[in-house]
Amino acid sequence: MATLFSRIAAGEIPCHKVAENAKFLAFLDIAPLQKGHTLVIPKTETDYIFDLDDALLSEMMVFAKMVSKKIHSSFPCKKVGVAVIGLEVPHAHIHLIPINAMKDMDFSQPKLSLTQDELAAIAQKLQQA
Repeated sequence: MATLFSRIAAGEIPCHKVAENAKFLAFLDIAPLQKGHTLVIPKTETDYIFDLDDALLSEMMVFAKMVSKKIHSSFPCKKVGVAVIGLEVPHAHIHLIPINAMKDMDFSQPKLSLTQDELAAIAQKLQQA
């Protein structure tokens, strides 16, 4: 059975796309820690990020870097934090989160509750960056 993220990548489940190419997809987290919190996934279904072959992992990081520049230019933040946890969905993914303090990446804190319209506006802002 395909993972949630594989179904998103296949277009079966809608998402708020930030960027996409033949191998990767970046889309907004629907339960973000901060506005602009974006997930980067490979379109190939692999559970553990370090099971990706070296070339694909390298390309994924370069893609994430491009997306992080969009986030950094669109949201006031000191840096864009990078997290790989991989327990919540069995599909390799990178969290990119605009941060101004360490606590901004605390996954135990309450998530933001944004409307679909707010998410769509954020996605559009990032796409245009």
